[in-house]
Amino acid sequence: MLNKYLYVFVISMVPLIELRGAIPIGVASGLPLWSTYIVAIIGNMLPVPFIFFFARKVLEWGADKPVIGKFFSWCLNKGHKGGEKLKAKAGRGLFWALLLFVGIPVPGTGAWTGTLAASLLDMDFKTSVLACMGGVLLAGCIMGTLSVMGVSAFGAIVA
Repeated sequence: MLNKYLYVFVISMVPLIELRGAIPIGVASGLPLWSTYIVAIIGNMLPVPFIFFFARKVLEWGADKPVIGKFFSWCLNKGHKGGEKLKAKAGRGLFWALLLFVGIPVPGTGAWTGTLAASLLDMDFKTSVLACMGGVLLAGCIMGTLSVMGVSAFGAIVA
């Protein structure tokens, strides 16, 4: 059983998969929803400070390197332009925009992307972490509900 929780924890730390993939796997493997939810949230939030403080610096460092420079520059430019558009649309509601961006479980959104966006937008650390945490909690509720419904529906079909 500990192995299953470790699996959920590690999956929730993986970019793009994150908690959105970890919760359905935990529920499908027979783990209780609440403990799966908590383990997935901890795993999903663990990389956030590292992303906030180091991802932008790594991208800026690599922007002038021969092999990776074009991609890193593209990431910086894309993030900056997207961030400016989000800032212009959201205005003072940037916190809520980031929370919803992280919280709506669609591909390409999540704590990794949201934290990188917050870093590129020069949001302060506390606000960024709180918005990402709120988004992760929201995504966890959505994925938990969908996972339980999916496992129940599948069980009804198989039985």
